[in-house]
Amino acid sequence: MPATPEVLFVCVHNAGRSQMAAALLQHHAGGRVAVRSAGSAPAETVNPAVVTVMAELGLDLSREVPTKLTTDTVEAADVVVTMGCGDSCPVFPGKRYLDWDLTDPAGKGVDEVREIRDDIERRVLDLVAELERTG
Repeated sequence: MPATPEVLFVCVHNAGRSQMAAALLQHHAGGRVAVRSAGSAPAETVNPAVVTVMAELGLDLSREVPTKLTTDTVEAADVVVTMGCGDSCPVFPGKRYLDWDLTDPAGKGVDEVREIRDDIERRVLDLVAELERTG
């Protein structure tokens, strides 16, 4: 791993899971990790329930905009975490891929999205600890 590893979170719409994961990693890594998120078919806005549950943790996603996944974004990453983007995620040799099987928060209420957020946070904390050990 480079001195500052780069992690890319990818889901279909970049409006829920990947946005939460990126914000949580930025928060918990405290600048020790470069973080990006993208979607294979980005939505127009971040899911309002996601904005609400992240605000509960003091993390403001209200100004975030879903971003289109590009080959360059994947090439720049050291670790690519996929979250249900299926075959639309490009795979490059030499990249480390993690596939997190997470419920899509689309159409879910705040209580269900809060559970997804907490699951993502546990995984992010494990990833931070691993990056610190190996980096």
